[in-house]
Amino acid sequence: MSRISHPAHGMRVSSPVHQVSLHVLGAVELQGAVAGDELLAQPKRLGVFVYLMLAKPRGFHRRDRLLGLFWPEFGETQARAALRKALHGIRRALGEDVVVTRGDDEVSVAADKVWCDAIAFDEAMREERYSQVLELFSGELLDGFIPDAPEFERWLEQERKRMHEDAANAAWLLAERYEKGSDITSATKWARKAAKLVGSDERRIRKIMQLFDRAGDRAGAIGAYEEFARTLRKELEIEPSAETQALANQIGGRG
Repeated sequence: MSRISHPAHGMRVSSPVHQVSLHVLGAVELQGAVAGDELLAQPKRLGVFVYLMLAKPRGFHRRDRLLGLFWPEFGETQARAALRKALHGIRRALGEDVVVTRGDDEVSVAADKVWCDAIAFDEAMREERYSQVLELFSGELLDGFIPDAPEFERWLEQERKRMHEDAANAAWLLAERYEKGSDITSATKWARKAAKLVGSDERRIRKIMQLFDRAGDRAGAIGAYEEFARTLRKELEIEPSAETQALANQIGGRG
């Protein structure tokens, strides 16, 4: 197994039998690779591989798009040579049949050869298997990975935000589901998870606080508020809105 050494945020979900397994949520790991360390040591090649796996619509991607994302500073001839070299390196590291082409202009990754946790995450979200979504979400997409490719970095930040929001939504939807089923213990468990993922979403944190309050866990509601307030101060240098502060005071005043 090869990896980039960033700490994961939980146990990894086991992948089914594929030629290669790629974990990109949290620490980056490659399993089953012929020369995975070689690929992980080349950030731009790793970026090309991840983009080919995850960019939507999934499937084949035009070479011109890859050139603009990863080598915008090069002329076309030099950029195409760099892409050919990158694809050759990916094939050498993962197997000749992992990268496939269609004509002269399109490139893809053979989906039956590579399992990826981020793809499994999207499938679980689409199929409303929310507990599996959260099991797969070991951390942010390509956590700590900073490629020397500004356009790719912009795409990566958008994907990080989308997947983080999906994980937060999954946790909240589980909390709601269990509350409706009168399983308050499970509802508050998932509400705590949602609170850790809420980011700067004031509407969502108020809903989380209200769920704790309905469950009779006022300490949980205030704790979620205080953690949210600390996050806003640290990341945005602002305070929670007057509406959110008023809700915290209302809940705390009943304690």
